[in-house]
Amino acid sequence: MRLILVAIVGVLAASAAFALDKPQDKQIERGRAIANANCSRCHATGAQGKSPNPASPPFRTLTKKYPLENLEEALAEGIVVGHGGLDMPRFEFSPAQIEALLDYIASIQRK
Repeated sequence: MRLILVAIVGVLAASAAFALDKPQDKQIERGRAIANANCSRCHATGAQGKSPNPASPPFRTLTKKYPLENLEEALAEGIVVGHGGLDMPRFEFSPAQIEALLDYIASIQRK
C-alpha cells in the first residue's frame, strides 16, 4: 500500500512540475517570436548561426557583454547603441514583451 501511495505522490509531483514548465515555455516562445520579428534583420536571434550584420552580436552571447538587468533597462528606455555604422532602430516594447524577450535571451545563452 505504501508503495502505491509513494508512486501516486511521485506522479502528482511530476505532473505539477510539468504544468509549471508550460507557462515558462510559452513565455520563452513569445520572446522568440518578438526577437525574430524585431531583431533578426541584424542579429542572429537563435541558439546558432551568424548575425546578418556581423557587427551585431548574436543573441546567444549578449549576456557576455550586457547583463540582463542592463538589457531590461535599455529595452524599456530605448536602445540607442548602433552596430558597425548602423543606427539601432527604436523599438517600443511593453513590460510584458520585455520580460518575454529577456526570458528568451536567457534561455539561449552560451556558457
